[in-house]
Amino acid sequence: MRTLQTQEMEKLQQLNRIKVLATLVLVACFCAMVIAKALEHHYPPFAIIAAFAEAATIGGIADWYAVVALFKKPLNLPFPHTAIIPNNQHRIAENLGGFIDSNFLARGPVSEKLNEIDFAGEMSNWLSSRERSHGLSKFVARLIPQLLNSVDEKGLVQFATNRVSGQLAKTDISPLIGKLMQTFTKDGRHLKLMDDLISALHTFLNDEETLELVRTKVKRELPVLFNVVGGDTLVVRRIVRIATELLDEVREQEDHPLRGEFEAFLTSYVKRVRRTKRFSKQIENLKQVVLGRPELEDAADHMWHGLKEYILADVQADDSVLVERLTDMLVEVGVNLKQEPALRNDINTGMVLVISNVVEDQRGNIAAYVSEQVKSWDMQQLLTLIEANVGRDLQFIRFNGMIIGGCVGLVLFALETVLLSS
Repeated sequence: MRTLQTQEMEKLQQLNRIKVLATLVLVACFCAMVIAKALEHHYPPFAIIAAFAEAATIGGIADWYAVVALFKKPLNLPFPHTAIIPNNQHRIAENLGGFIDSNFLARGPVSEKLNEIDFAGEMSNWLSSRERSHGLSKFVARLIPQLLNSVDEKGLVQFATNRVSGQLAKTDISPLIGKLMQTFTKDGRHLKLMDDLISALHTFLNDEETLELVRTKVKRELPVLFNVVGGDTLVVRRIVRIATELLDEVREQEDHPLRGEFEAFLTSYVKRVRRTKRFSKQIENLKQVVLGRPELEDAADHMWHGLKEYILADVQADDSVLVERLTDMLVEVGVNLKQEPALRNDINTGMVLVISNVVEDQRGNIAAYVSEQVKSWDMQQLLTLIEANVGRDLQFIRFNGMIIGGCVGLVLFALETVLLSS
């Protein structure tokens, strides 16, 4: 049980004052009854006061007994059916738990109350504040190192590699490769490839080492011709110069015939290979070879360690990129959520369903928890707490009892007088 708060202590002080006042009024009624009874034989009008005071005293004592009997035995006497609350603590606990289960945790009232809450609206307003989203992002970032350090790295990497490899092994990627090739030619990227190939070939042919290599190869293949005629270097340079000039023409002229031939060949080739089973089989064989290589797991392990080191270093930095990107994402979610009534309705419906299901599944446990808590309470502290909150109103029952009792006494006195006079 908790200790009483300042407000409850003030209520207890007010209760003590009202108790003293109610007791003084009861004593006053009793004294008035005694005095009036003593004087009514000499002064008949005192009979009215005696009737009122007598009935008020009886009513006050009866209501005092009723109020006290709720919390303890009046005057510590063994009256039956007194100290009602302390003697029925377990029964009250069981009934309270059942009452909460049936009335507060029933699916209907819970869902009805939850439907009044705009979960999505609150979520949107909260996330739209960059300060709040930034705080949430920093909190998530602080958890990342703990999560990464607690993960079995070897098992995780192997699991992820096996899952990805398994999915790739079951997936036919040849249509995707064919589509990429078609997109490559459709976007004109093959022309840029052609320019790059021409530039590379131009550089290769004009390299002195290349010229010497070509001259040596030609002389080896045609030794008689070059030994008789001579001029092997001159011939090679002539051939290279002609080839270089041709490459320059192709590179500078966008409508050069060789460009058209290259484009027609590549486009036709892409269309042809996409339709052949041989292409699919080659892609499948290549995929299986790649997936079967042991280096794949090593590559995945290196990638994981690199990613982990980057994340750990980033989240510890003051200007963490991960935190900023996560903040941007959360703010964007909050702003966009305001403009999506259908999504907000789905979120609210889902939240109501989830919470209702949780409450429905746990209502028995909640009711049992409440019941057990009530059973374990210190009854004296509980009675003090009840008195602090409702004791003042209970004391007014004593005042009402004395007033109503006195009025009833006057009515009975009047009836008695009328009947005797008749």
